[in-house]
Amino acid sequence: MPLPPQPILVVSYIDETRAALTAVLNRAGALAVPCASFCEAENLALEGLYSGILVDLPSIIKSKGEEKIVACTLANFFPTLRVRTMGGMLVPMTMPGSAKQDRNLDDFLSKTCSTFEPRKLRVFRRHPVCLSTLVNYNDSQLRGFTLNISWGGMFIVDFNAEKFSRGDRLTVVIPEFDWTIQAEVRRTMPWGIMRTPPGIGLSFISLDETVEAVIAGITRSCKEFDRDRVSA
Repeated sequence: MPLPPQPILVVSYIDETRAALTAVLNRAGALAVPCASFCEAENLALEGLYSGILVDLPSIIKSKGEEKIVACTLANFFPTLRVRTMGGMLVPMTMPGSAKQDRNLDDFLSKTCSTFEPRKLRVFRRHPVCLSTLVNYNDSQLRGFTLNISWGGMFIVDFNAEKFSRGDRLTVVIPEFDWTIQAEVRRTMPWGIMRTPPGIGLSFISLDETVEAVIAGITRSCKEFDRDRVSA
């Protein structure tokens, strides 16, 4: 059975349940990182790579306020299996509405988590903004445009995104505002994959006060409060 390349986050408010879920994953051969709250899991996901989240359903039901919002955010970002524990057994629980999940732990680990591209949780919310771009790459300037922008980076549409590699450092020029931004490739989306626009996801290496002022204007947001969270 193929296993996820990165650990699985395990979330439960109850110590015994958290330990039981962790033990089940370990017996299956998967790495597990136990978390006593959803906010703890979020902090880990902002800093490291994880392949999914195994969560105690009663903890989701009991979560309130910020915890509820973070639980919803994690479940929308990572492959998620919501379960109840019965003794040493793990029972997946179906959810009403649009929430879908695997029927058992083996499918969750081998089919869903193992094919998920591990990546860090986004810190800032993406805003749909179209800006013309010039990307300096191999002594050429490539024309493109942004699909979205955030305080942490941008996605630039490029029909030959596979020429870039994760970790490439690029200089991006935004002619409209006379910006020159240093950025790093975090993700590539080739043409024809998953019915999404092709291009590159970039993270900003640094921003000066002038660029930050413009981002605040075009996104109508404040950096300190523009977290990438979804409504519960």
